[in-house]
Amino acid sequence: MFKLNNKIGIVTGGGSGIGKAIAGLFARQGARVFIFDIDAQGAAQAVAEIQVAGGQADAVILNISNQAEVKAAVAQVKATAGSIDILVNNAGVAHVGTADTTSEQDFDRVYSINVKGVYNCLHEVLPVMKTQQHGVILNMCSIAAWVGITDRFAYSMSKGAVLGMTLSTARDYLAHNIRCNCISPARVHTPFVDGFIAKNYPGREAEMFDKLSKSQPIGRMGTTDEVAHLALYLCSQEAGFITGCDYPIDGGFINLNN
Repeated sequence: MFKLNNKIGIVTGGGSGIGKAIAGLFARQGARVFIFDIDAQGAAQAVAEIQVAGGQADAVILNISNQAEVKAAVAQVKATAGSIDILVNNAGVAHVGTADTTSEQDFDRVYSINVKGVYNCLHEVLPVMKTQQHGVILNMCSIAAWVGITDRFAYSMSKGAVLGMTLSTARDYLAHNIRCNCISPARVHTPFVDGFIAKNYPGREAEMFDKLSKSQPIGRMGTTDEVAHLALYLCSQEAGFITGCDYPIDGGFINLNN
């Protein structure tokens, strides 16, 4: 079950964190994975780890907020591999701030990556999938699209947009045998989280890690592997009857935090 033999997949932000876990798992399940990332070193490391384990992976370095770069990258994948079966829109950035403390520059940055970046990849990959008459798209949403999170104005805005794009894409491409879903994680422990805590709460790292862990009713953060396994299911043939859905993976955060 859940094999991806001979599938061609793109994972944005696949050089670290959740994206790296998804790329690695997909490769172990038989897919050839193209890691789209702005971090050349991280992407190269992720590719090397996949290849050492016997998998197939390639790194494509680009800025997903630039449509011309995304267009060229998608054309490169199509020319190299011949098809694109799976797109995982995982790349994103976080931001701390309320509506009146978020600068225009920071708002635009979050929008350009978290919203426009997803749009750019959809815009370029969907024509390929339409021609093939099949494909699976998975977008990385967040519990911030569903509940109010303190000091996450711009981030919550961006993830609400991802949810909307997921539903629209799922509806618009039903006739082309293209499925589109999203995942909404709560806090997942990644190197990004450690860096985020160190940057925003210097000197209080242990305290904040414990506090953020316990904000999930289950009492801990999620792991990247847990998110990757859900992503694998939704991108596999076993999930062929699922489209237009969001899947919280949140340790009970949405429904049990009362």
